[in-house]
Amino acid sequence: MKSVIADGTKIVPAKIICVGRNYLDHIREMGGPAPESKPTIFLKPNSSLSVGTERIIVPSEFGTLHHEVELCFMIADRCKSVSAVDVSELISCWGVGLDLTLRDIQDTAKKSSGPWTISKCFDSAAVFGEFISFPSDFDPLSLDIRLSVNGELRQSANTGQMIFTPGDIVEYVSKFMTLEPGDIFMTGTPKGVGALRHGDFIEAEISDLPKLSVSVDRQ
Repeated sequence: MKSVIADGTKIVPAKIICVGRNYLDHIREMGGPAPESKPTIFLKPNSSLSVGTERIIVPSEFGTLHHEVELCFMIADRCKSVSAVDVSELISCWGVGLDLTLRDIQDTAKKSSGPWTISKCFDSAAVFGEFISFPSDFDPLSLDIRLSVNGELRQSANTGQMIFTPGDIVEYVSKFMTLEPGDIFMTGTPKGVGALRHGDFIEAEISDLPKLSVSVDRQ
C-alpha cells in the first residue's frame, strides 16, 4: 500500500465526476423516484476542490449545507470506452471524500425543473482526504463507510450497497467522455445526510482508507 497524495498536496484533476442516487436508502430518504437504469452523473469544477484542509468555509448566507460522505477514486491513465472488467487496472488510488450540497438552492432548482449546478459547485464543495493505492485485487464493495458530526454518528453503511459499482460508473461515463489521468470519481453517498452548522467537526471514515477530519466555518 503506497500513499500517493499526502495532506496539503494540491491536486488538479481535469474533472471531478460525481454519481448521484447510488444508494437506495439515500434515494428513499430524499423522497426520490426509483433508481434509473443508468448512473446519475454530474460534475464539479476544480475550484470546488479542497485537499488536506483542516477547515472549510461556506458562508451562512448560502443557506442549508448538507454533508455526504463518499468513496472516491482517481484515474491512472487516459482512457475511452472501457469495459467494467478492466476498470481496476485504470484506478491509481482510493480516498475518502465529502460531496457538500447547498440543499436549499438544490431544492428550489428541482422544483422549477432547472439545473442545480450552484448547489454542488461552490468553493470547498468537494473535500478530499489522503488517497492511497492498493493492489488491483482490492475490493471496493466490502468497505464500511461512516460519517460523524461532533462525535455523533450520522451516516453508516457498506459500499456493497451501491447500486452502480465503480466499474459500472467508469464504463458508462467513458462512453461519453475521455477520462484523463488524475480525474476523480465520487461514487455517491448512503442515507443519513444532514445539516452542518458553524463550528461542527466532521470525521469521515471508510475501511482501510485514511480518515478525513475537517471543521466547518459558516460565518
